[in-house]
Amino acid sequence: MKRVGFLTSGGDCQALNATMRGVAKALYNHDPNTEIIGILEGYKGLMYENYKKMTPSDFSGILTEGGTILGSSRQPFKYMRKPDENGMDKVEAMKKTYKKLGLDCLVILGGNGTQKTANLLREEGLNVVGLPKTIDNDIWGTDLTFGFHSAIEVATNAIDCIHTTAFSHGRVFIVEVMGHKVGWMTLYAGIAGGADVILIPEIPYDIDKVVAAVEKREKDGKRFSILAVAEGAISKEDALLTKKERKAKLKNNPYPSVSYKIGAEIEERTGQEIRITVPGHTQRGGSPCAYDRVISSRLGAAAAELIIQGKYGYMMGFKGDDIVPVPLEEVAGKLKYVDPESDIIKETRSLGISFGN
Repeated sequence: MKRVGFLTSGGDCQALNATMRGVAKALYNHDPNTEIIGILEGYKGLMYENYKKMTPSDFSGILTEGGTILGSSRQPFKYMRKPDENGMDKVEAMKKTYKKLGLDCLVILGGNGTQKTANLLREEGLNVVGLPKTIDNDIWGTDLTFGFHSAIEVATNAIDCIHTTAFSHGRVFIVEVMGHKVGWMTLYAGIAGGADVILIPEIPYDIDKVVAAVEKREKDGKRFSILAVAEGAISKEDALLTKKERKAKLKNNPYPSVSYKIGAEIEERTGQEIRITVPGHTQRGGSPCAYDRVISSRLGAAAAELIIQGKYGYMMGFKGDDIVPVPLEEVAGKLKYVDPESDIIKETRSLGISFGN
């Protein structure tokens, strides 16, 4: 009999519950006596002994439910080695809870920061299996993360809805898409939504080129333009600055986000009416799409098989259509960026979509 802990950490997304259900169902199917302990509110729950014993009924009916039934919290990796306000050693506290619960393994579902902490716990001697959760699709070692396709559906729907009002009023619309420091979401949603310009962090934009793309559409008799802009999009000028210089510049930035800055510059140069739409956290919410339900179920089942075999210290990742265990030390601290020279970028350019460079 295995005693397994489940923990969800970082930002939520649509398929966390579906993935936990996949692990649980496969474990229970192998051994009905399997015990699962749910750690509440992410790593914080592991630190402060906030948990509950779960039963098969807890995993019933959650395949289509967004968010996480265990709750989540953000615990930045850079503070993990710093004592809390009461002087508590966080890492030692997490190890103590793990041992107190008599866990054979801890299943950790989360993004980049979460996987870094998972690797830290592995280094401290705990048995860990990671599962790649993020709408950003930026985890190293996997082609896909669960939550990504569901979030794209929401962002694409936002662009779809903008099309009709943009056409009706003959305006330039900017839709700001989440994605942290990478452009996967914006790229996919921009293509799927028929955006005219797509701006992503991996391809610093030239505002002159962006304006030229908008003006060309006007010359061609198009009534509107739609820009899909990543929240981390950056101008070619800012891309030349150091991280410290960019931070200092941001302090004096009068705009709420990069989209408002780009909008103001386009309006000043073209005189066209600009509107900004920020779908924000709606991109994290709602039910997981069918595709995410499938890959979550598969990832969960594959993680359960690893646990049954007693193989720990891995994150389950997709390579093509196959699920493979990837050593956590290879994943931790790395981001998966969009390659500006990749086929998908070249194919998108051939459709006439501008990347503003």
